[in-house]
Amino acid sequence: MKYDIIVIGGSAAGLIAAMTSRKLYKDKKILVIKKLDKELVPCGIPYIFNTLGSVENDFMGIEEKFKANNIDLLIDEVIDGNTEKKKIFTKNGEEFEYDKLVIATGSTPRVIPIPGHDLENVMTIPKNYKYLKKVHEKIKDAKDVVIIGGGFIGVEVADEIKKSGKNVTLIELEDHLLPASFDKEFGEIAKKEIESDNVKVLLCSKVKEIFGNGKVEKVILENGEELPADVVIIATGYKPNTELAKKMGIKITELGFIETDDYMRTSVEDVYAAGDCVQHKDYFTGKPSRLMLASAAVFDARIAASNLYKLKLLRTNKGSLNAYSTMIGGKAFAAAGITEKVAKNEGFDIVVGRAEVVDRHPGKFEDASKIILKLIFSKECGLLLGAQIVGGKSVGEIINIISLAIQKEVTAKDLFTMQIGTHPLLTAAPTIYPLTLAAEQALAQM
Repeated sequence: MKYDIIVIGGSAAGLIAAMTSRKLYKDKKILVIKKLDKELVPCGIPYIFNTLGSVENDFMGIEEKFKANNIDLLIDEVIDGNTEKKKIFTKNGEEFEYDKLVIATGSTPRVIPIPGHDLENVMTIPKNYKYLKKVHEKIKDAKDVVIIGGGFIGVEVADEIKKSGKNVTLIELEDHLLPASFDKEFGEIAKKEIESDNVKVLLCSKVKEIFGNGKVEKVILENGEELPADVVIIATGYKPNTELAKKMGIKITELGFIETDDYMRTSVEDVYAAGDCVQHKDYFTGKPSRLMLASAAVFDARIAASNLYKLKLLRTNKGSLNAYSTMIGGKAFAAAGITEKVAKNEGFDIVVGRAEVVDRHPGKFEDASKIILKLIFSKECGLLLGAQIVGGKSVGEIINIISLAIQKEVTAKDLFTMQIGTHPLLTAAPTIYPLTLAAEQALAQM
């Protein structure tokens, strides 16, 4: 069967690639091929363990959207392809021709080969609802849970599991939590938040062995400490799914991602790629990045779909910008750009501006919370390089403003003189607006 556009993969990148294609090319015949009949909201996965209560409550519901937008859907797995004949082949024996192909095969958990990682009840956190149902059931029956990895997934999962009364131990190799996105002072705040109620955090710690007789019994650290464990969750990052791309002769980078240009075109004509399976480059350093975010995947997919038949949309930014937000305990944490540690390691001459204010005025309102903000600037030209924030839920949107500011090359002077709108119920006071105060402090050092 012949289709104008075939999208392989049905998570964030696949969804947006198909939906954007339908909006732009109303008469094209579009097919999405994905492995599972249901997809999860990727960022909602940690919350199935308590806040959402079940895997089903995190379903994305994209299958209905495809049907409503005249996009055909096949639950199957593409196992090979012939790019010269523009054909793909599925596990169930189907064969399809395409005019344009978008590969959005995503990523899977990266498991460090620790001795005992293959024992029963040693789990990961994939985007596979059938597997996660098993994880959910095992957690229900567990008393002691050990999580290896103190990045976003490890921290969020630990924070959720602790709410159900389990004894949780979180192990991180570095000297603070969330080391890829936050400097140490923010990692320490995160540690303090997550350690309340049933969570033990072990920093600068490395797992020597996961021990058990068929089924996990304990985790042994290199320092000899032994931790009881009914379930172990390995949260040590993700790897791109590029096996199909390799079979099809598409160029793969040294880090194992699909190589694309600024239009999301691969090395093979009429084949595009988007999402976690694609190689990104760091916004500031230009170096290959392991960035894997749903927000970045959606951005990629819109670029790819826009350029399938004509180069309409140029990727105008110079790289992929790290921008994150999360909730730990009762606090929101967010970051964008590079950390102070990375900036110094890369040779940037920097200044740092800080502000600690209440996000309502006066601060007696019931939902008021303290915001701690750190802005990192280039000392020479005042360019904004990065930001880290902790506070109330308003932090989630503040970081999006900061992300745009970084992309638009805003300086400390711009932030210091920015015109703002404030309201007692919604923001900090205009006299102590956090972005202005932090920029002012940085300017005093330039």
